[in-house]
Amino acid sequence: MKVYFISGLAADSRVFKNIRLPAHCEAVFLEWIAPLKKESLSSYASRLSAEIDTREPFAIIGLSMGGMMVSEIVKQLHPVATILISSVPASNQLPFYFKAAGALQLHKLVPVNMVKQAAKIKRVFTTETEEDKMILRAIISESDNDFIRWAMDAVLTWRNEVIPATYIHIHGTRDEVIPIRFTKPTHTIRNAGHLMVMNRSTEINKILEEVLAD
Repeated sequence: MKVYFISGLAADSRVFKNIRLPAHCEAVFLEWIAPLKKESLSSYASRLSAEIDTREPFAIIGLSMGGMMVSEIVKQLHPVATILISSVPASNQLPFYFKAAGALQLHKLVPVNMVKQAAKIKRVFTTETEEDKMILRAIISESDNDFIRWAMDAVLTWRNEVIPATYIHIHGTRDEVIPIRFTKPTHTIRNAGHLMVMNRSTEINKILEEVLAD
């Protein structure tokens, strides 16, 4: 069975380097496509879903913004398993200050290069290995500024209250980007942060093994 992965904002397949799927599963990493002018997250997700082969059973995993994409995709497609990591299934579970920033368009006042630099500096204080920190800095440096600008706007203005009928939501209790108090995960990982997919992969892999059992 193919398992499709969608990464988070300004990230790519490298953030999933420590994820291990059951033997019967094949990982397929969906690459970001260029957004259309003023395109909504919902519309973008619909176009991205064209990369999914629906002729056979499949599962889909979304990290952070990728999880929001997944919530939109499953409105149209029907995976055998829907898995969100460090994300939310609906916009009303985002922190209230996300919505306020989107309404006031505050994100448009901040230079993207400043956002990228802040993300790099943050790695000094996080718990990833030095190897993973190097990978994350490289991902941030290589990320496209125009895409980041679009993605920030798409997330902050996302409106969706339709929660998938069945889904798995894995969240860290110390997620600093989307604090756990705003959402209702099905699985929690104690003391894990937003990028637990890299430094708490053992626990995530165990959950995936159970969810994706043959």
